[in-house]
Order: sequence, then C-alpha cells, then structure tokens
Amino acid sequence: MKSNLLKKHAKSFYWASFFLSKKTFNKCSSLYNFCRTLDDIVDNNIKLEDKKENFLKFKKLFINKDLNNPIIKEMWSIIDSENISEQIVMDLFDGVETDLEEIVEIKSKKELLVYSYRVAGTVGLMMSKILKVNNREALKGAIDLGIAMQLTNIARDVCEDKARNRQYVKHDFLSIKETIDDSEIFYNKSFESISSIPLGSRFSVIVARRVYKKIGDYIIKQKNIENYNNAGKIYVPVYQKIIQTFLSFFDFIKLLFVKELSYENHANHSILEKEVNLNERI
Repeated sequence: MKSNLLKKHAKSFYWASFFLSKKTFNKCSSLYNFCRTLDDIVDNNIKLEDKKENFLKFKKLFINKDLNNPIIKEMWSIIDSENISEQIVMDLFDGVETDLEEIVEIKSKKELLVYSYRVAGTVGLMMSKILKVNNREALKGAIDLGIAMQLTNIARDVCEDKARNRQYVKHDFLSIKETIDDSEIFYNKSFESISSIPLGSRFSVIVARRVYKKIGDYIIKQKNIENYNNAGKIYVPVYQKIIQTFLSFFDFIKLLFVKELSYENHANHSILEKEVNLNERI
C-alpha cells in the first residue's frame, strides 16, 4: 500500500526512493501517507463544512494519539523514534487548514513563504530527522528544500488551484516564472546541506532534488500562459529522470568535499521568522 500511494501520487519521490534502504523507505512512506491523508481531506470534492469537520476530527485523533488509526499510529511511531518536535506537525496542520476556505488567496511573499514552510518545509524537516540529520545548519537546508519543492508545486498547479478557488500566485506567466525563480534560490541554498545526510541515504535526496527542480525547467519551456494552460499537469519524463539521476552522481561527488557547513539564507528566513520560530522547530 505504501509504495502504491507514492507511485500513484508522488512520481518524482517514488523514483528517488529506489535509493533508500527498506527501513528508511518504510518510514518515509508512513510520513507521506500521513501528509497525503491531510491533503485528501482538503482536496476531497465534498462540502467545505464536511471537509472542516473531517479535518478537525483527524486532528483530534492525532492529538489524542488514537493508535487504532494505522496512519496516526505509524506517524506517532516516527515522531517518537526520530525525536520530532510535535510543533512541526502542528505547523503542518496549520498550513493545511489554510486551504479550508471558500476562497484562498495569498497576497504577499511572506504569506507564500509561511504557507510553503507549513505544508512542505515541515515535511523536509521531518524527512531529515528520519534520515538521521542532526546538524542544525543542515536542518535549515531541509526546510528550504521543502519550500523549494512546494514553490515548484504551486507554479505547476495554478490552473488546478484556480478551479478550487485557490490563488497562491497570480494566473499569469510572469508570476509563475517569478515563483520558479524564487524556488531556484531555495534549491541552490539547500544543496550543501545535503552533505550532512548519511551516505546511505544521501543519493536519494540528491536525485529527488534534481528531478523536482527539473519540473521548473519544463514549466519555463511553455514560454507563455496559453501554452501553460494547454500543457496540463507538467511532469518530468522518464528519459529526463534517467539523465538527472546520472548527473546526481556528480553532485554526490561534489558534496564529499564539503568540509564545513555554514548555511545562509537569512533574507528569506527573516521573513519566515516573523511568523515562525525556526530554532524552536529544529
């Protein structure tokens, strides 16, 4: 079931997961199942009031540690074994709850970054805990990689989100391109932090980063809003995934020469810190 959900809903991550050990893969899959359950609650095609009720019910079951629910049971097992702060999961709930409105409209860069941290930076942080990353500077990079991937998602799904009355960025190609440009900053800032991931899991994250980053290139290739609207859901084709996996070997070698990690993304983190105390989460 775990691998089937990943394969169906997260093709880029599923591709990268082949380079994880079975034990680590299972934990990452459990985390994905938890996040997917939250996404399905808010994206389900039912009345908003019913979505809110289902969301609050699931949140209550989580807080009360209802271990009769297998998804919640597995999530609490990860939280306990990997020493994950409960506040990170609460941030995830807060981010998902943002979408439980008749109309969702993000109006500033601050709102966009805070939302992206809550729904994806948190996942990057939890994933790093599963991968046994302890370096605080590297954990900041994990947050940024999650944000980068979420910005990619937002840039890719403008039409789909518009149909759900959600606007994270404006429905014009300049705004979409600017979002991809912002994601590039986060992808680049996150690179050296991958050097703190133990060797056995490092390659998988390198591949996931490269493949997901490539989605942005395919979005930019659309060149205008008409082509973008007609493109449908944009994916990285298999042949390109193979190329990016091959190029990941060079990234892997580069990271072997990172001796001291000094993470710097102060401008964007300062924006985030107005709403979220990252040091408490790390």
